[in-house]
Amino acid sequence: MTTPLLAIRPTKADDVPAMASIEALAFSDPWPSRSFHELLVHPFSRMMTAVDASGGVVGYCIMLQAADEAEIANIATAPGMRRRGVGARLLDDAIAAGTDAGVAAMFLEVRESNAAARALYSSRGFAAVGRRRGYYRHPVEDALVLRRDAMASE
Repeated sequence: MTTPLLAIRPTKADDVPAMASIEALAFSDPWPSRSFHELLVHPFSRMMTAVDASGGVVGYCIMLQAADEAEIANIATAPGMRRRGVGARLLDDAIAAGTDAGVAAMFLEVRESNAAARALYSSRGFAAVGRRRGYYRHPVEDALVLRRDAMASE
């Protein structure tokens, strides 16, 4: 089931409280609000926010780029909006932005047990290239390092 989004737009400082709330609900070891604020002014970060028809923040994606590589540092969707295409739209937006910026490879980490996220990433051409043992806390779990090459979009 998909939901109509008003927009995927650049993140504003006013979005941070809603993002931090989504973060706390989505992850067992959430980023603090200050991390979002710091990345807003970071020259190599791209922060996008998904808003619904009423203007409410329903998800976000943070991509960091260095030279011709990028990392999806964080992506999350509000619990009530999951499995409605919000995360997929955010990921597609990040991939398109990376392509436009000349990114040759995009990386991300995902909990090994997060089957829904892994299926989404796989559907967009990401494949496992490594493992970070004990990367996640609460509970401790390995992260799979996924990579998507630019040619995966073709």
